[in-house]
Amino acid sequence: MKKSIATIALGLALLGGTIPARAADDELRGHKIRHVLLISVDGLHSLDVDNYVAAHPGSALAALSNHGVTFSNARTPALSDSFPGLLALVTGGSPISHGLFYDVSYDRTIFDPANTSCSGQAGNSMIFDETTDKYTPANVSLDVLDPATLPNHIDSNGKCARLFPHNAIRSNTIFEVVRASGGRTAWADKHPAYDLVNGPSGKGVQDLYMPEITNNNGFDATASVVCTVANDQLKVAAILNEIHGLRHDGTPGPGVPAVFGMNFQAVSVGQKLEKDNKDGSCASDTLFTGQTGGYTDGAGTPTAVLAYGLKKTDEALGSFIKALKAQGIYDTTLIVVTAKHGQSPINPVKVNKPGHFADLVAALPDANSNPAAGVLANAATCSTGPCGFVQDDDIALIWLPDQSKTPEVAAYLNANANALFIEEVLAGAELKARFNSPLTDSRTPDIIVQPVFGTIYTTSSKKIAEHGGLSFGDTNVGLIIANPWLDARKVKTAVVTSQVAVTILEALGIDSNQLDAVRTEQTGVLPFIFSDGGKDDQN
Repeated sequence: MKKSIATIALGLALLGGTIPARAADDELRGHKIRHVLLISVDGLHSLDVDNYVAAHPGSALAALSNHGVTFSNARTPALSDSFPGLLALVTGGSPISHGLFYDVSYDRTIFDPANTSCSGQAGNSMIFDETTDKYTPANVSLDVLDPATLPNHIDSNGKCARLFPHNAIRSNTIFEVVRASGGRTAWADKHPAYDLVNGPSGKGVQDLYMPEITNNNGFDATASVVCTVANDQLKVAAILNEIHGLRHDGTPGPGVPAVFGMNFQAVSVGQKLEKDNKDGSCASDTLFTGQTGGYTDGAGTPTAVLAYGLKKTDEALGSFIKALKAQGIYDTTLIVVTAKHGQSPINPVKVNKPGHFADLVAALPDANSNPAAGVLANAATCSTGPCGFVQDDDIALIWLPDQSKTPEVAAYLNANANALFIEEVLAGAELKARFNSPLTDSRTPDIIVQPVFGTIYTTSSKKIAEHGGLSFGDTNVGLIIANPWLDARKVKTAVVTSQVAVTILEALGIDSNQLDAVRTEQTGVLPFIFSDGGKDDQN
């Protein structure tokens, strides 16, 4: 018979706790789980999990799946950029509630970083990437944010102030809720801009570690899978320290966090590299320089570059399991392995890189005479201020300088769908059916363009895959919820990654309705975690 967290609670009844238990009516809803280790293996598809476990039965992923629920039909709730992807996991919501569509986006209520008086008309790009770090003269990140690079906004006190990433979130995070319940929190990620996990209070994560992986105008570890693994290992060391009750840097700490975790980049980078270490900047990469990453076929067979990223990530997961066992807390730790996003395309023959979206529009025969093309051109060339914005990858997000032109621009794009490699244009009623109205929400794009599968709006010679869009390859991710007391179960029922946040809090015995996004979007707990359910969905 399958065991759920509800049934293992009795087996853990003699173990101590760090978070007060819930009310009596929820006594068996898993509150004997004392710690949750949340892992995002960025880029990890459900197919990757299945293939890796089948080919490596002695792996850490196989061990977790042998004592956990594997969801093979998990999707991100909306766009698959890293920001909304992570926020789904830690807020329980989507851009509908947390308000972030991309790490580089637009907000009609903010001001340029140089506009420190918030004067004039509002509207500006909202940039939270590696360019917002504080750097040494040699272009080495100090792994902290540089406030001077951040946009300004009028805060709740009516004053012009810097908009930090955590200020930009409209809903709280699991870290804030856990802290309020008396639990300790920690997180590690790839840019200082992941300050966003602190939530609106700015205080959600007590031990936040953000070693920069892509130095602006400096060394970029993501040019090589080997150097990316080395960056991942910095965060792995942090997690191992935290499992031992220390802070991420090995200094004395107050104990093992109730909720902690990290992201891995090696799989994502291994999927994207057109030529590993193409610029030769990773001196330690003597294994794969010049080799192509990604997959060899549409069945998800990894190249040697990607296989290395998967292997080193799995080894790190194994080190976490070993450390948890050594500390005697493996049985009381819920391990969540998932991904902020997938990556597309898997099939290498589908890769199509026609150029940036705005450049394709500019190349249309009537681009110089059609008013709709002119509106797009103005948004694409806007460098600062309330003149719109275009962001593209394997999607195009468009904020128009004049929102009244939306129907006209959408019609123009639909009329030129073949030339622009467009699968779908979301605007007007179709967009509002999935997101907040751009007329009332300052963050929502006026138009979202989903290209034909495999199309990446870029001229980059560095990548053969990308994420950010709404395609199946982008949004379908691996998801395993594991604990040694659980039996293996594969669930094919469709779920969304925002349900992870709900499940984490409920496992710790905390009311998930304390999350703003859960109340707004009515996000539910993942199935089969707290109850055995009916017929097994295995095979």
